[in-house]
Amino acid sequence: MGSGFTLTKLLFPRCIRAINQILDIKSISRSVLQSLVLSWMDYGNATLAGIPLYLLKQFQSVTNSAARFVFSSWRFDHITPFLWQLHWLTATQRMQFKLTVLVYKCLYGMALSYLANELQCLADSEARRRLHSTSSSMLTARHIWLSTIGDLAFPVAAAGTGTWNSLSQHVTSTPSVSVFPGCLKAFLFRRSFL
Repeated sequence: MGSGFTLTKLLFPRCIRAINQILDIKSISRSVLQSLVLSWMDYGNATLAGIPLYLLKQFQSVTNSAARFVFSSWRFDHITPFLWQLHWLTATQRMQFKLTVLVYKCLYGMALSYLANELQCLADSEARRRLHSTSSSMLTARHIWLSTIGDLAFPVAAAGTGTWNSLSQHVTSTPSVSVFPGCLKAFLFRRSFL
């Protein structure tokens, strides 16, 4: 055990020097933040759709702090160029992204049936059979009774503003679940930064 520990102790600085020659500190910190902080934020954030604005600002401040850490910038520097350069979505868009991917999986039979049964396409509605909108993949927006709780429900948030119904036909008609997240992220990124 002693000789293995000594060998590791001797080889570790060489490995670090080799990595430092290949990678700069910005790419290392970006990778660490993406794997630890942003993945933690993305876990279950689809359930946060419709949270109050003050909580959303707190959620966004974590993303902003991570971007500032990568660029070693000051607290009062404008954050948009950093998010654009890192190709990171805002907190609202991260929630929309997760929710929209879940809707895509529901519509194409890759999600749990109790979630998929909650969604209804406009094409499936009897009253809209002859309308032009039936050829699109838009969802029926349900009527909500309680504006404080009802707009947090999955079928309402899925068809709400900024999610599935606001996407272009090019994105919603993506044929593969492996291609869809890339198209969706590019669409959301263009909508907010370009």
